[in-house]
This record gives sequence, C-alpha cells and structure tokens, in this order.
Amino acid sequence: NTLPACLLLALLLLAPALLAQQERGLIFNLDTGELCLQSAQCKSGCCHRVDGLSLARCAPKAAESQECSPKVGARLCQGWARVGHGPHAALSPCSLQSLYGVYYKCPCESGLTCDVDKTIVGSITNTDFGVCKDPHESRRR
Repeated sequence: NTLPACLLLALLLLAPALLAQQERGLIFNLDTGELCLQSAQCKSGCCHRVDGLSLARCAPKAAESQECSPKVGARLCQGWARVGHGPHAALSPCSLQSLYGVYYKCPCESGLTCDVDKTIVGSITNTDFGVCKDPHESRRR
C-alpha cells in the first residue's frame, strides 16, 4: 500500500517540474525575436545582432547556403591548442572567441558546417563569416 502512495506522491511532485521545462523563461529558453545577451539564452542557440549598436535578439540558426559564423569553440581552436599554455594563454584566439555570446551571423543548423576562411583578426573581432554547407554534398561530387 505504501508503494503506490509514494509513487503517486512522486508523480504529483514531479509534474509541475516537468511542465515548467516546457514553458518559455524570462532569462533562458527564449523564442526567436526575443531580446538576449548570450546565445545560451535562446532556444535556437543563436543570439544575433545586425550591427554593434543594435539590440541582440534570438534568431534561427543559418540554413544551407546562408551566411554563417563558425560555432564558438569549434574547429577554430584546433590549430591553437598548443598556444594556450603559460601566462599568455588568455590571449589565444580560442579564449577570446569563447567570450562572444552574440553573433552577427548565426551558426549553421545541425548537420551543416560553416565553410569559412578563418583569420586571427576575424576570430578576435567576430567577423569571420562563411556559408553553411552540407559536408556530405562535397563527398558525392
């Protein structure tokens, strides 16, 4: 008799928590078009601004053939893995790029890659842009 009662009590306590996960938040889980400060706040994972003076808003990720920014902490950092040692580790492009939570161009949708020519200056100023491509398309040709 106590097992069903405990199970019922657990369901009653968990139900509001499970429902709260689905609701839109004030700080996180923001919908497209809502004001944001960091991409982590947006359901889409992209907090976008048009220019340096505009307010950032949640935006959908870039689709195939659209302009994009490489994902923060993605392949950009692979070539710099050896640079991040010692007292000047914070000056590597990896650590500087990871400070940005707002994009001028959103990263690509899942399964696509941002084909971009990365530069050190572009990495620091968040101006390395490319085009979203399907990595499987290039292998078929």
